[in-house]
Amino acid sequence: MKGVTVWSRRRVGFAGAGAVAVTGIAAAVVCLSAASAPAMLVPAVPAAAAVPVAAPAAAYDAAYDVAAGPVVALGDSYTAGELLPLDLSARPLGCARSPQAYPELVAKALDTTLVNAACEGAGVQDITGAQVTNVGTNAPQLNALAPGDALVVLTLGGDDLGFWSTLDTCMELSVTDLFGAPCERHFTSGGTDQLAARVTAEAPRITAVLADIRARAPQARIVVVGYPDLFPQSGGCWPAVPITSGDIAYLRSIELRLNAMLAADAAAAGDTFVNTYTPTIGHDFCQGASVKDVEGLVPTSLTYPFHPNARGQAAMAAAVLAALRG
Repeated sequence: MKGVTVWSRRRVGFAGAGAVAVTGIAAAVVCLSAASAPAMLVPAVPAAAAVPVAAPAAAYDAAYDVAAGPVVALGDSYTAGELLPLDLSARPLGCARSPQAYPELVAKALDTTLVNAACEGAGVQDITGAQVTNVGTNAPQLNALAPGDALVVLTLGGDDLGFWSTLDTCMELSVTDLFGAPCERHFTSGGTDQLAARVTAEAPRITAVLADIRARAPQARIVVVGYPDLFPQSGGCWPAVPITSGDIAYLRSIELRLNAMLAADAAAAGDTFVNTYTPTIGHDFCQGASVKDVEGLVPTSLTYPFHPNARGQAAMAAAVLAALRG
């Protein structure tokens, strides 16, 4: 145990027919605030799950700039939905796909079928190669594409930057300098910003992925969906999320850099970038349960830590639908 902050990368176990057990989600938060931490990590889905998404069940509207045909979802956990709740019919179960993820909502709005190949923890290598999960192996995501596909949605890049390990490091280091930016010092030691360098290195890999998608689905509209606002615009919420205010600002700058890279790559490829960051400002993980679009270290709704809840996925879907109308 390092310092007083301990949290564990989540694991999903499946027992029996349809039984789902979630273990290891935020195993412990901060010892100083343990007594006041919520006792339940998997509460009933709150009213936020009912947030409307531009009439997601409405019939196909010709105003949407998409040809008739299936929608294909590629990418990481932000595309898959991460247990929001879990789709027990999806395979492999280890990808943690959800019927409330934004691609599902978009496909319903377009009144068309969805092929969902997204998987939690996926990076660029899992778009082109098989991904072994805790429960089953996901085929290369590119295999889901076909020449007749009408729309491809993709959120990708966060896991290649070390999403989980970075947050873990920042939380552990927070106790060493509560009023400074110890995580930023860690990642910029030696004069090079390691996280910024990872974003730069990711750019040509995303470009290659977009080219591969275009080759397999030449008629499809390719939509790169950016990441929503995780971090508050100022301050923080230590110890509920044990990251110092200084490091919150640093991590926010890295997320903005990542989204800018995705936008530039999409534009260079002639594809569409959807900004989900701006619409979710003020709905970060430090906000109250009825306001936030992204959960914090201890979720207050049924999703994984630091991932969009039902409200957040609805906001992402609305942004995609607005872009398709544009």
